[in-house]
Amino acid sequence: MSRLLVVEDDPDIALALRLLFSRAGYEVAHAADGRSGLKEAYAEHPDLVVLDVGLPEMDGWQVLERLRDVSDVPVLVLTAHGQEAEKVRGLRGGADDYLTKPFANNELLARVEALLRRSSSGQSSWASQVYDDGLVHLDPTKRRVYVKGEEKRLTPTEFRLLNALVRHAGAVLSPNQLLTQAWDDPTGIGQERVKFAVLRLRRKLGWSDPDESPIESVRGFGYRYRRPGGES
Repeated sequence: MSRLLVVEDDPDIALALRLLFSRAGYEVAHAADGRSGLKEAYAEHPDLVVLDVGLPEMDGWQVLERLRDVSDVPVLVLTAHGQEAEKVRGLRGGADDYLTKPFANNELLARVEALLRRSSSGQSSWASQVYDDGLVHLDPTKRRVYVKGEEKRLTPTEFRLLNALVRHAGAVLSPNQLLTQAWDDPTGIGQERVKFAVLRLRRKLGWSDPDESPIESVRGFGYRYRRPGGES
């Protein structure tokens, strides 16, 4: 049974969501504000978080940012705002999906099911051999990454993304290829996620300057990892 965490301050919506998910066979926990939601997520490790944006104590964007620093749990953002800028903000922050209130119950359940399938099927899709090129040392078995000998903390998706890039060093991988390998999402839906995930990955590895980063953007095609010394 998958465990869902609903972070929603409106008691009527929260009750409706708990009933909906419970009847669909999920175990459901609830938090009524952002701070409590974050504590619940840290303590209980849910399989998916349904996160409202307009929360007291700490808003949904802050919760999402804190979650993404330490976890790759799928997050479906709920908001009353339908503007494109809000959707982009959610994707930039690491949300996996986005739904605007009011929403149809069947659509919400379908999106939750898709995110859970994607999350579970992608866990063993990466290569298993240790990679080391003198700059990056990556150990899939221990799930550890070192850059110039310094350990870097990555979420599982960021780890898979880096693993896909270094295993194909010198080759340009399209957003669709990266979605398939890092998110197990070959449909091509949500390609914007790749752009924002690459930005976060570069920042965590200390490669924020695109001119200095070994992860290179190839306009119109995708991304390429350059080994030290420019080797392919």
